[in-house]
Amino acid sequence: MVEQMEESPERLARPLVRLASMMGVATSYTGLSRDFHEISDETLVAILGALGIDATSDEAIEKAIADITRERNMRLIDPTVLHTVGKETHVTLRTGITEPAQVSLILENGEPFAGELVINAMPEAKVHEIDGKFIAESDLILPAELPVGYHTLHVESGERSEDATLISAPERIEMLDPMKNGSLWGWMAQLYSIRSADSWGVGDYTDLRTLLTDGKRYTDADFLLVNPLHAAEPVVPLTPSPYLPVSRRFVNFTYIRPEDIPEYNTLDDDAKAKVKAAHQKVEGLNNDAQLIDRDAMWLEKKPALREVFDAGLSQERQREFDEYKARCGEDLEAYATWCLCYEMWGAPQDKADSWIHKMDKQSPEVIALREQHADTLEFYRWLEWTATQQLHLAQEAARTAGMKIGIMSDMAVGVHPLSSEVWWNPERFAKGATVGAPPDVFNQQGQNWSQPPLSPLALKNTGYRSYREMVRGMFDCAGAVRIDHILGLFRLWWIPEGHAAVDGTYVYYDHNVMLGILAIEASRVGGIVVGEDLGVVPPYVQKSLSEHGVLGCAVEWFEQMDGVFTPPKHWRPYALASVNTHDLPPAAGYLEYEHVKIRERLGLLEEGAEAFEASARAEHNAMLQMLTDEGYLDPSVLQDETAHETEIVEALYRGLKGSPCKLLAASIVDAVGEKRAQNQPGTDNEYPNWRVPLADAAGDAVMLEDLFRGDLLQSITKIMNA
Repeated sequence: MVEQMEESPERLARPLVRLASMMGVATSYTGLSRDFHEISDETLVAILGALGIDATSDEAIEKAIADITRERNMRLIDPTVLHTVGKETHVTLRTGITEPAQVSLILENGEPFAGELVINAMPEAKVHEIDGKFIAESDLILPAELPVGYHTLHVESGERSEDATLISAPERIEMLDPMKNGSLWGWMAQLYSIRSADSWGVGDYTDLRTLLTDGKRYTDADFLLVNPLHAAEPVVPLTPSPYLPVSRRFVNFTYIRPEDIPEYNTLDDDAKAKVKAAHQKVEGLNNDAQLIDRDAMWLEKKPALREVFDAGLSQERQREFDEYKARCGEDLEAYATWCLCYEMWGAPQDKADSWIHKMDKQSPEVIALREQHADTLEFYRWLEWTATQQLHLAQEAARTAGMKIGIMSDMAVGVHPLSSEVWWNPERFAKGATVGAPPDVFNQQGQNWSQPPLSPLALKNTGYRSYREMVRGMFDCAGAVRIDHILGLFRLWWIPEGHAAVDGTYVYYDHNVMLGILAIEASRVGGIVVGEDLGVVPPYVQKSLSEHGVLGCAVEWFEQMDGVFTPPKHWRPYALASVNTHDLPPAAGYLEYEHVKIRERLGLLEEGAEAFEASARAEHNAMLQMLTDEGYLDPSVLQDETAHETEIVEALYRGLKGSPCKLLAASIVDAVGEKRAQNQPGTDNEYPNWRVPLADAAGDAVMLEDLFRGDLLQSITKIMNA
């Protein structure tokens, strides 16, 4: 019997399936284990509904197909046009057969394009009759010499006119010179987990600056990959997960170090004493090796920051602040207003009577609140400006210290469903669906990340403005950006509201446009992009990433096939390589089966615990076999693994160093002997996700001042610098 691996012609001809395909909704998919799935009608109807398309009846489906076809054929030009710098681009125009098009181009800097824009008739142009009018296609040629940037195409035909966003992007992101014939290495860490004596119980932007400069001084590392630093709530309780932010456009102001704000030095004695007293209340948290207490920190730090804000700004600093507010525009108003509403009306809740559902940005109550509490609104704007400044200073310090890259920021997949971005601009998001992942070997029940997906229709119709601003903001304070689940630029697993993760399907995005935006913003700062491309990744995705100069990811524990580990020398060069990820225990913990113990304890296994443990032991032994076969580990060590665990960890890093990958990341948790996982997918409060402080093998907190003195860290450093 031949196993089915594609849909039948009869199924593909069904109106519902045709409509879904028109809208980029997958009607089938192949899983990680080559298992083929056809998507149910119920899921297709729900996902189309999330896109704003009624498919609840045969009549509605036929009407939707007709309306979408008509709308597409009536547009003079698509709302977003992608051009590759150095190549001619052909763009389809649709005009009345007796109404030729006139086209003009305004560049990003506001100047008109001085070159020639040619429109040619298509020899076999399609002609559509719409409402008694004949619409024909013609060919607009965009010349190769168009500059990089976001430009505006203006098209006129008869009485109609339309504007399109022209995104003119480099063909690829250029590799840094040291990477062209070699590689760079750096550290990866969870910023919140690494505290210094002057921290407020949670690692902050000043600690980040020290991590970067000391990382270069003592280990000669060239980058530091940190957890997402996206914006969070203004009031406790704070969401622990950095991957469920309030806004990806802005940064987390809870990481501000109050004493490093210039205005702190202008405080009078009474105000300065209040800040110091608040700091003293949380100093003891720095030594807690069990749990990061963000809420206790913020309850003291936020009033201290208000003391600094109330001191006022000098004329020059006020000018800088005003320029920042003008630059950020409505995006900043969205976040600051949301914070104000949160503080005054309480945490937004997914209930009909919650302010976030009852009111929007134009509601009289919201406008009145902004007027009545203008000072607090300004405080939230100031917090964001201050946070951005301190993060920017950390990146400047890294480059001054000699780091080739500096900060590698992590971009989360999406935002919290009750976030400022969703509230202020609901039209940007799909309604009635969340993002996640289908079942796989690591998460057998699938995953639901509780994040509303960006609408591909809204992105296209707005010239991808929200995505552009987010990427630009990240590169303002980083030398590289790592994109979590970069497959999301190609397709995202949408789960209908109220359904299990297994009941979802993929929705496709225009990855070429988003990769083009990444190329524009990276090229403007001489930066690079890394895409987390683990899991089910179709071959065309890896090919496209490579063509655009986006590095993938290689994780030593994942580089295996049918139970046999691939020697690192055979890994693909264009990748960021690491031993593990934040979703796995550190090296020592993995060797001691911490991942098995967590899953057993929390009941996360569909198969029997014995079967999973047996597979974990087989994997463990296969890894050690590869390390010994390749000469990274002395075979005698295997006679007593427990006594030689450090040697095995070092062997894992010798293997990493033996790969041809352009970027190599050593984990701080591995370098201090930590064994606890930072995150266990599929859990919330069942496990202290994103709240595990940095500790050593003995369970004692590791302070930033002592971090780079550790023997294991120095040993791994020697391996990475060999």
